[in-house]
Amino acid sequence: MSTSAARPAVPPAGTPAPPAGSTAPAARHPAARRPVDWRPVDWRLRFAALSLIWGFSFLLIKVGTDGYAPFQVTLGRLVFGTAVLAAAMAVRRERLPRSARVWGHLFVAAFLLNALPFSLFAYAELTIPSTLAGICNATSPLWGMALSLVALSEDRPTRRRVAGLGLGFLGVLTVLGAWQGFSGLDLGGTSMALLASLSYPIGWIYVRRTLAGTGSSTLALTGSQLFLGTAQLALVTPLFTSAPGRFPLLPTLAVVALGALGTGLAVLLQYGLVEEVGPTTAQMVTYFIPVIATAAGVALLGERLSWNTPVGALVVLAGAALTQARPRIPAPPVPAPPLPRRPPGRPDAAGRPVRGTRPVRNPQS
Repeated sequence: MSTSAARPAVPPAGTPAPPAGSTAPAARHPAARRPVDWRPVDWRLRFAALSLIWGFSFLLIKVGTDGYAPFQVTLGRLVFGTAVLAAAMAVRRERLPRSARVWGHLFVAAFLLNALPFSLFAYAELTIPSTLAGICNATSPLWGMALSLVALSEDRPTRRRVAGLGLGFLGVLTVLGAWQGFSGLDLGGTSMALLASLSYPIGWIYVRRTLAGTGSSTLALTGSQLFLGTAQLALVTPLFTSAPGRFPLLPTLAVVALGALGTGLAVLLQYGLVEEVGPTTAQMVTYFIPVIATAAGVALLGERLSWNTPVGALVVLAGAALTQARPRIPAPPVPAPPLPRRPPGRPDAAGRPVRGTRPVRNPQS
C-alpha cells in the first residue's frame, strides 16, 4: 500500500509495493476471502482520494516530527491505523487468524512492511525534505523488480523490464545529483528513505512465500499485521524516547491523520479498488504519489526544488512503469470449422465411395 501507507499483507503482481506513504498498489492477499465493499462511491473518486491521502503522507510525517520523536510518530500512526481496521473488522465480524504459524509470519511482515519502513521514513525526514522522501518512495517498484528476479522464479526478466530497471535507477542518480558529487545532500537521511523503500518489496516477497492459503480474509490479516506492528513500536519507543511533555496541536493532528487516513482508511480504499478494477489499475496510484508529495511539500511547507528533482522523478516513474509491463500473451488461434461430412454410403462427385463409409450397392447387382 511506497507510500507511507499501511502496507497491507498483500503482495502485488510483480512484487512492487504501494508507496511509503501509501503502497503501492497492491493485489489481494493470496488467502483473502472478500474485501470491503466501497462500490456505492465511484471508483475514480476513491482512486483520487487514495492518491491524495498517500501523497500527503510525507507532508504529515514532516509535520509530525516537528512535535514528536520519529518513533512516537510511527507508534501514533500505527495505533490510529489499527483502530480504524479494528472498527472495520468489528462491523464485518471478521475472525482473527487462529494459527500460531500465521501469527509468526505476520509478525515478520509487520516489521518489514510497517514498523521498519515507517520508522525509517520518519527519521529520514528529520534531515531531508518531504519531497525527496516521496520520490525515494517511488523506487519501491524498482527494488521489487530487482528482488523478484532473484527470489521469485515465476517473474522472468524481459528486455523491457530490465530497461525499466536501469532507467529507474538512472532517475534516482538524477534526483540525487550524482554528477555534483551528491553535494548539499544529506546522505544519512536519503539512505534511510531508500532503505525504507527497499523494505517494502522484501516484505511483499516474504508474504507471498509464507502467507498464501491461510483462509483468513484480507481485512483480518492486515488488521492483525498492524496490531503486531503497533506492539513492536510500543516495546521499542520507550527505549529510545521519553514520554512527550506536551501535545502540540498541528503535529498531533498530523499523526492522527497519518494513522486514521493514511494507514487505516487508505487500506480499505485500496482493497476495494483492487477488487473492483483489478490490481493493474489500482497500482497506478503509485505514480501519482511522488507528484502529489512534491506539490504538497513545495506549496505548503515551502520546500525548495531544483531542476534535477522533478526531472529525475519523472525518469524514476517511467522506469517503474516499464518494470511493471507484462509481456502480451498471444491469443490462441481460432480453430477452423470442421468440414461437413457426407452421409455414410453416399458416393462423391466422381462416383467413388467416401473413405470410411461403405460403397453404395446397386440393388439390381
